Amino acid sequence: MSSPKRRIETDMMKLLMSDYEVTLVNDNMQEFYVRFKGPEETPFAGGCWKVHVELPDQYPYKSPSIGFTNRIFHPNIDELSGSVCLDVINQTWSPMYDMINIFEVFLPQLLRYPNPTDPLNGEAAALMMREPKSYDAKVKEYVNKYASKEAADDAGEGSGDDDEMSSVGSYESGEDEEPAGTMDGL
Repeated sequence: MSSPKRRIETDMMKLLMSDYEVTLVNDNMQEFYVRFKGPEETPFAGGCWKVHVELPDQYPYKSPSIGFTNRIFHPNIDELSGSVCLDVINQTWSPMYDMINIFEVFLPQLLRYPNPTDPLNGEAAALMMREPKSYDAKVKEYVNKYASKEAADDAGEGSGDDDEMSSVGSYESGEDEEPAGTMDGL
């Protein structure tokens, strides 16, 4: 069995070699941002979010902490803090999963199949259950307003010094948007 440090390095290499843009915080492989795009054929299509990830020292035996930094309208994601309510991350995490699973499987599935019966955003859950077309319209409105590439670039920047960020890949900074917040572990 490999050590948690070795596993973190392995998972980070997989993530860095994928198509995801990863930005390390202070050159630390245990805290970073991943640019995540909304799945096609959903109201989230065309959206780009900056997802904050923190890996605990006990990773992969303890789940990572993840949160959206730019705003998203979804029943299982807190609009202001970006916290994600997802069983596979919060309760049923297994060392068999790795970071790439979160971005290729878990988050896309969460956006495709929201669970309005276990909400973090009651307004989104109620709207989804009562008026699905209005829910889709509001999701698209948030995508247009808060989930542009520029908004994702700017999200979360108010909380630290730009000099502390080490970018893997490049992107341009754009218009000023308010960050939705960061995730504290659940």
